[in-house]
Amino acid sequence: MSTHPVIIHKISQLRNKNTDARQFRELISDLSFLLIFEASKNLTLEGYPLPTPLVECTGQRVHERIGFVPILRAGLGMVDSALRVHPEAKVYHIGIYRDKRSLLPVEYYNKLPNDASVDICYILDPMVATGGTAIATINILKSWGAKKIFLIGIVVSEAAVKKVNQEHPDVEFIAGAIDAELNDHGYIIPGLGDAGDRQFQTK
Repeated sequence: MSTHPVIIHKISQLRNKNTDARQFRELISDLSFLLIFEASKNLTLEGYPLPTPLVECTGQRVHERIGFVPILRAGLGMVDSALRVHPEAKVYHIGIYRDKRSLLPVEYYNKLPNDASVDICYILDPMVATGGTAIATINILKSWGAKKIFLIGIVVSEAAVKKVNQEHPDVEFIAGAIDAELNDHGYIIPGLGDAGDRQFQTK
């Protein structure tokens, strides 16, 4: 969980039921940028010849090949900010929804290429509630050949953190806030409602 005061401030704004869709999308974008920036702190660098206006020197660039995997549909709101941090990254789409009765994940879309051509995958999902969708996505990526996976969530539940850590202890979980409870419908409490509906005004 982040202790950065700007992240905490913006998450409080995100939770507010009176935050309109435009503001909500902007906050998702801002928080995504900050969390992905934080998740990138241990990337490695490689040198390359860099011509400046005066001389040639040695520049530094990120060595790892990066892929972003937004969980449809709520994760789409995180992509633009992710690409601001890593504009050279690839974006892969996986569609998984949570069945409202069973609360189990159901895969309906997978646009991964045949071979894993990136070194690190960042899964993007604003809300990680039960952890089922996150684990299903991790399983898909590992079967595909992904070697290093990060899970980026803006608001997540304690239950999801525990479940992901138990099943995939090698996956690093980057969260803006961790909430203690889930209600009977699998929503995070206090949470922020349905991130997809609030972004796209579909409810």
